[in-house]
Amino acid sequence: MENMINILVCDDDKEIVDAIAIYLEQEGYTIIKAYDGEEAIRLLKEHEIHLLIIDVMMPRLDGIHATLKIRETSSIPIIILSAKTEDADKILGLNIGADDYVAKPFNPLELVARVKSHLRRYTKLGNINEESKHIYSVGGLVIDDETKEVMVDDESVKLTPIEYNILLLLVKNQGRVYSIDQIYENIWNEEAIGADNTVAVHIRHIREKIEINPKEPRYLKVVWGVGYKIEKQ
Repeated sequence: MENMINILVCDDDKEIVDAIAIYLEQEGYTIIKAYDGEEAIRLLKEHEIHLLIIDVMMPRLDGIHATLKIRETSSIPIIILSAKTEDADKILGLNIGADDYVAKPFNPLELVARVKSHLRRYTKLGNINEESKHIYSVGGLVIDDETKEVMVDDESVKLTPIEYNILLLLVKNQGRVYSIDQIYENIWNEEAIGADNTVAVHIRHIREKIEINPKEPRYLKVVWGVGYKIEKQ
């Protein structure tokens, strides 16, 4: 399937476009290149594009206005790139229809993971059936509670039963912060006395297995002084 997928990469920096292309072509995707928003819109009309990666700051037509224009007729996944560190571009981009935001300089492996995640979700749209009742997902993380299988960006992850149950609890309740005691009492079904280290060790192991960079987790976040949560995406 992947070798049939066309990804449009748009940035006025040719070196960035070429670098992204190298990583995505290694995954079997076909890359089409554009260097400003107007060219991106034209290429979208000429080719069947399955995902767009577009920079914010570009001549002629920037990424924000291009995204607005594209969203008038297309629902393909759009990932916005920006060199800015503040959240303004991110909030604006997501509000006007982009699906994701990656700040420059970016980790190429993380960008590839985001691409896979959005393509998988896009290609499965409309395929909701009975099976989805026991499927829980957030971003590229998917848990099948019938088979007890955990996938991250289409890669199987092996968790211990305790790790699995902690992750399932947090994924089922995305955005909710659980204290260490609450996690312990939910999973071990007993009063939490001196549970801090036990839970922390399991959390660390889960992060090592599901995060690209455990030190900068995308999914399993700590809320200092409160507990842990799975970030809504």
